Amino acid sequence: MTHAAPAATHAAPSGDPAGPGAYVLGVDSGGSGLRVALGRLAEPGPLATTVCAEPVRTGPGGIDAGHLLDQLLPAARELLERASAAASAETRSDAARAGGASAYEVAAVAIGAAGMATLGERLRAELPGALADALGVRRVALAADAVTAYAGAVGQRPGAVVAGGTGMIALGTDLKEWHRADGWGHLLGDSGGGAWIGRAGLDAAMRAHDGRRGGSAALLDRLRAVFGPAETLPGLLYPRSDRPAVLASFAPEVAACAGADPVAAGILRQAASHIAEAAAAVCPASAEPDGEGGGAGEVALTGGLFRMGEPLIAPLREELARLLPGARMTTTTGDPLTGALRIARALAAGGLRLPRHPTMLFVPLEQET
Repeated sequence: MTHAAPAATHAAPSGDPAGPGAYVLGVDSGGSGLRVALGRLAEPGPLATTVCAEPVRTGPGGIDAGHLLDQLLPAARELLERASAAASAETRSDAARAGGASAYEVAAVAIGAAGMATLGERLRAELPGALADALGVRRVALAADAVTAYAGAVGQRPGAVVAGGTGMIALGTDLKEWHRADGWGHLLGDSGGGAWIGRAGLDAAMRAHDGRRGGSAALLDRLRAVFGPAETLPGLLYPRSDRPAVLASFAPEVAACAGADPVAAGILRQAASHIAEAAAAVCPASAEPDGEGGGAGEVALTGGLFRMGEPLIAPLREELARLLPGARMTTTTGDPLTGALRIARALAAGGLRLPRHPTMLFVPLEQET
């Protein structure tokens, strides 16, 4: 189902855009830790990146803002020091003359975080003021990780992105509002994602073990190779707190069997159908091409799920052609950290076109000096 996001209630930052010599920070907070990228407003790509290996804690009050800051601020200062040391005095002087900004100015920060939409209340309440105090930054964007994935894959064009890994979520926009489909976790959805494919493959293997209809001897062989005897699988799987990841670990085995095994191929065709349905639910119906040369009809695929290649991509291409005739399916290397940096640059330059939203893309009023 498509969920239309209500119009934003928070205005964009006021004041003049930052000069091209200013720094911007992009942050991606996920299950594997915190990643931070430093860039210049007027230069593409990051100048430097760093990783904080400890994931940000989540507690009864949601994502822990203090824990995020404890990791982000030292990482940001380290990146600024490294960039400043690498820049010559002449370069810093030229940047200041060109942009009216000091070499140390952080013009904007964009933070994308898993769980931001539902667990980010403390981040929205605490981070803008804390970042202003610590780094002097007055432009802050706080985004759901699906939004930074969109920005990394599509940019600021209308279209849709499908982010697939262990789970699966589709996000689209016509630049007026956001539309989301799935991303509800492995018990309620994530249909077509890695955990879904892996679970379907294990189900087919267990059917073959039992002699039930719909089983796959090839997948049963792979189950035994990966996990051991089939009858021990429940004891290995059910006590685990990381069950979605364990299920997803079997998805590549399904893809490897798909060329010769019709059951495995059928699982991937069904996964492709689920993914295409989610993309069709969020892709804007029509839009005029914009200044970046894009328009409606682009469906970008991002995430490790699509590294399965043609066993999944080929049926997905067919399903998208059926549900979204004329849509352009693209794969991308732009990840959520790239997207966060793009959002920060657009915010600093006064050109953020992606729709603001109270929980998905929160841009508070600029703090007064």
